[in-house]
Amino acid sequence: MDVEAVGAAGDAATAGRDGEGNPEAAARQICLRMLTTAPRTRAQLADALRRRGVPDDVAEEVLGRFADVKLIDDAMFATAWVESRHHGRGLSGRALAAELRHRGVGSEDIQAAVGHLGPEQEIATARSLVARKLAATRGQPVPARMRRLVGVLARKGYSPSLAYRVAREALEQEGADLAAAGVDLTELPDESGGEMADEEFGEP
Repeated sequence: MDVEAVGAAGDAATAGRDGEGNPEAAARQICLRMLTTAPRTRAQLADALRRRGVPDDVAEEVLGRFADVKLIDDAMFATAWVESRHHGRGLSGRALAAELRHRGVGSEDIQAAVGHLGPEQEIATARSLVARKLAATRGQPVPARMRRLVGVLARKGYSPSLAYRVAREALEQEGADLAAAGVDLTELPDESGGEMADEEFGEP
């Protein structure tokens, strides 16, 4: 991306450190520094500018220019975030949605990004997470194994119903007799559509 499209080079030479005395130049420099270290959402940049005392109208003007030249793109940010953190950390769609809301991404962009996962992908990822943990639970009582496996998925944001179903499936495939071990085999209600607190998944 051509950073000169937002006039950064000229501003750095004329405005001095942090664009002192020139709020627009200061705002551009703040945004460019943040974007150099990592992709950011428009809301994250706006918050940073507000904390640095940049007037709201100036911030909006600068952020609008950055958006015009695609230096900030919330839709692209959301898609990359979901791709990275689902495949890298196994987070569920609703956990990822909460993280994106925490970063100020709009509902439409969140839905579009999370929608790429699909239920089959989430189930496959949940099974993979349980499979990696399964060996470490061997030798423990079946109810304890069940709790640990369900807990792994719960911490990744999967619904209780899906977590229970996948953990049960994995243990039964190993030949565990859940009924004999006293595990309640009643199917849990599906809570996949429930709301989650943003702060639960607010940190990377």
